[in-house]
Amino acid sequence: MSEHASGRRNPRRNFNKGGRNFNRSNKKRRGPSKQYIHPSKFINKAIEVAAEVPYEPKHSFADFPFGSELHYNIRNKGFVTPSAIQDQAIPEIINGNDVIGLANTGTGKTAAFLLPIIERMSGISAAPAVLIVAPTRELAQQINEEFRIFAKGLGLYSALIVGGANVDRQIRDLKRRPHFVIGTPGRIKDLLEKRKLQLKNMSVLVLDEADRMLDMGFLPDIQSIVKAMPRERQSLFFSATITPEIEKITQEFLKDPVTISVRTNETSDHVEQDVIETRDKEHKIEVLKDLLAQEEYEKVLVFGETKYGVQRLCDHLGNCGVPSVAIHGNKNQAQRQRALKDFKNNKAKVMVATDVAARGLDIPNVTHVINFDTPQTYDDYVHRIGRTGRGGARGRAHTFIAS
Repeated sequence: MSEHASGRRNPRRNFNKGGRNFNRSNKKRRGPSKQYIHPSKFINKAIEVAAEVPYEPKHSFADFPFGSELHYNIRNKGFVTPSAIQDQAIPEIINGNDVIGLANTGTGKTAAFLLPIIERMSGISAAPAVLIVAPTRELAQQINEEFRIFAKGLGLYSALIVGGANVDRQIRDLKRRPHFVIGTPGRIKDLLEKRKLQLKNMSVLVLDEADRMLDMGFLPDIQSIVKAMPRERQSLFFSATITPEIEKITQEFLKDPVTISVRTNETSDHVEQDVIETRDKEHKIEVLKDLLAQEEYEKVLVFGETKYGVQRLCDHLGNCGVPSVAIHGNKNQAQRQRALKDFKNNKAKVMVATDVAARGLDIPNVTHVINFDTPQTYDDYVHRIGRTGRGGARGRAHTFIAS
């Protein structure tokens, strides 16, 4: 790993597995103890990505049997050639089949399920008819934004039902009988129990990023939601992985599903991972600013441990002239959406985040992930660094450890 901009020695060392705990802050931490992760696990030489044979779709978007208004919206979005998951899943969904779609995040699966469902719902007065469940409010928001783009002018409406947002407004939105309900498991279940949401007439269920919903402990909520839906429905199930637990729930929720797998290698395989030793918090901030001053650090996701620490770091970077935004639990939904939009649109070079941003977000072209604070678990680390190196691109990840 190259030296950072201050010209100090390369801080990488050989580590003895019987050595001391590099995370001195553990003793001060309140709540559940942080899992010790040996620093060697934060080091990985990126695998050279073999030149992949480009996927040759059987269709263009113009070939799909959509109405003229939907085709117009698709063209306006700039879609011409479908991705692998779109090319294979859209015809099956149009035919009314239950589908298990195995695809990495960022492969276009949202359009793969939205487009055929929008086409089917066009001209149908029954509402609500479609329930889309996602693990995080950010992902639910992204799905809702795509829905609005594709459904423009078609007389179809949606309600976004997520935690951390005004529940009274969401109840008002539901009273308007939207065709699509898009939300997170906890809030959907809450409104079901309060009898503010009825699912008995729903004809389509979509579970997006199902593996992450299971990881986050949402299985009981999902089971309650599915139980409230009609048995006769179309169910679409999208996941990055297929585990025995996921296989079990697909058997429980889906009927004679068609499985479509377009998964590629784990993105972390081609993320260059290394550690940077730092003396204390002030030195960490100094090293971070040195790194961000380098030209190749174009779009950087910085992870911190606490919402207060994340906000302070974001404010400090902003005061130093580094355009930065923060996303954490103290931000309301509107603030989080604005921060995410500014980062996606390159108005901010840096997004400082707690682990809430590591899951469920599709942020293209992140060049670097920097773990300012080490993660709670190694699984959290994998999710963090998975925000870079997307779509076969090379990514870099640095983890700060105590020297």
